[in-house]
Amino acid sequence: MEGTDLQADITLGNLASALTLHTEEAALIAELQAGSEEAFSWLITRYHQPIYSLLVRTVRDPADAADLTQDVFVKIFRGIGSFHGESALRTWIYRIALHEGLNQRRWWSRHKQQEVTIEMETIDCEDGEPTRLKEMLVDPGESPYEMASHSQVKERVEAALRQVPEPFRTTLILRDIEGFVYEEVAAMLGVNLGTVKSRLVRGRACLRQLMLVDNSQRTTAASVALTLYEEEAR
Repeated sequence: MEGTDLQADITLGNLASALTLHTEEAALIAELQAGSEEAFSWLITRYHQPIYSLLVRTVRDPADAADLTQDVFVKIFRGIGSFHGESALRTWIYRIALHEGLNQRRWWSRHKQQEVTIEMETIDCEDGEPTRLKEMLVDPGESPYEMASHSQVKERVEAALRQVPEPFRTTLILRDIEGFVYEEVAAMLGVNLGTVKSRLVRGRACLRQLMLVDNSQRTTAASVALTLYEEEAR
């Protein structure tokens, strides 16, 4: 009986928290649509770094991420008046960011696909075991020597991640790095849950393979993964 009461309390607490968040978001949206400078300032402070982090990992040229981030907030400013709460505000913001990143990748494929990056380096996997992206890409907060070691690993993982073909890379970033739940990822990408899970499995497998091969073989590994995806789509 006590367990049932406790579960009921937890459920009610979660419901109350959800209602509070919904009310706060509705109030924020109303202020944004009214042109509140304070509301926009808060929005930029809250989302600038997450959106930049997302874009720097999804576009072909990370140097473009800062400009794209600014473009995203311009789109938000111009489009907030037509936002009617069809999804969570955060989901809507990330959709805009992903769309800008997609447009940039399309431009890159048309104009810069013949360029060769000098950022690629060999990735060695010491024990042959896969490591979660989120664990590699966070600040470990350890000694200077250990932090330098982790920084090198992070750079190698980031380099490999850039070689994972779309749509796997974006799915990996949203789920394993940004930490969004499957439902949020599905909403942001406009696909169903099954597609999200399938892309995640294939993306992780591709990244793992890229970490196990040397630089000269990476393009081949990424191409094989993309071919498998295209064959499945057909």
